[in-house]
Amino acid sequence: METAHVPVLAQEAVAALAIKSDGVYVDATFGRGGHSQLILDRLGPGGRLIALDRDPDAIRAGAALQDARLTLVQSAFSRLGAVLDEMGVAQVDGILLDIGVSSPQLDDATRGFSFRFDAPLDMRMDPGSGMSAADWLATATEEEISEVIRSYGEERFAKSIARAIVAARQEAPIRSTGQLASLIAATVKKREPGQHPATRSFQAIRIYLNRELEELSAVLPQCVDRLKPAGRLAVISFHSLEDRIVKRFMRDEALGEQAPRRLPIPAAMLKPGRLKLLGRAQHAADAEVAANPRARSAVLRVAERVGEAAA
Repeated sequence: METAHVPVLAQEAVAALAIKSDGVYVDATFGRGGHSQLILDRLGPGGRLIALDRDPDAIRAGAALQDARLTLVQSAFSRLGAVLDEMGVAQVDGILLDIGVSSPQLDDATRGFSFRFDAPLDMRMDPGSGMSAADWLATATEEEISEVIRSYGEERFAKSIARAIVAARQEAPIRSTGQLASLIAATVKKREPGQHPATRSFQAIRIYLNRELEELSAVLPQCVDRLKPAGRLAVISFHSLEDRIVKRFMRDEALGEQAPRRLPIPAAMLKPGRLKLLGRAQHAADAEVAANPRARSAVLRVAERVGEAAA
């Protein structure tokens, strides 16, 4: 296993799962196995861990984690229900999601996620699937590029950046991270302190290409469907858009079905909430942020399944 990657809020997230020795758990974002190893350390001989990741590099790295209790599957986590069906697993005791790009993906220049290296502009979590960032930028309209950068990156200079990209590609294709970062840096005149001007745009393009918000919205209901009563769902997010989706989903699932305004419907006819929120959102401690700056934006939310789980 690669040992350089240290997952954020790892101890807190795994503790939140309240691991049972003989339980069945899902690490839906294996990465480099940091969370999975902590779960395995708490499982007994009769326990089981199912881990998913759509990145083939993660699957290759995970092959070194020799443990009969672990089943590792290359899959987007939006297929969680289908993967469990294929394994004959109806319900599980806990599910962990660590959303977003991982440090190994950012640190590998060949993946094209980071502007720290001049590399092919790819950004796909699964390089064998979908369109690369370079191909998308070559074909998307100015309006599409602007909307993506504005919506997913919350970038106020999205229109100017999109205009500059379309003008530049008429002269030469934008094929490398260095080209795109330099182009954005030349376009964005007002810079946030301590942040490269291309940060928000790179983040936005990555989120869009990998359908990260759609994947998250798709997996959350499946998680609740598959949890046993008292099963735990722990989600770590790093972006405000991700955290907003998680927060609203958990809140709505805790509230249950609400009657329409001014329409008197007996409470017994409304579906009760399926989740119970456990504590407040957790953030990384100062010491963890000092050791790993990426942890500064991390948010952990935890909920527990109530009532009857799906059969």
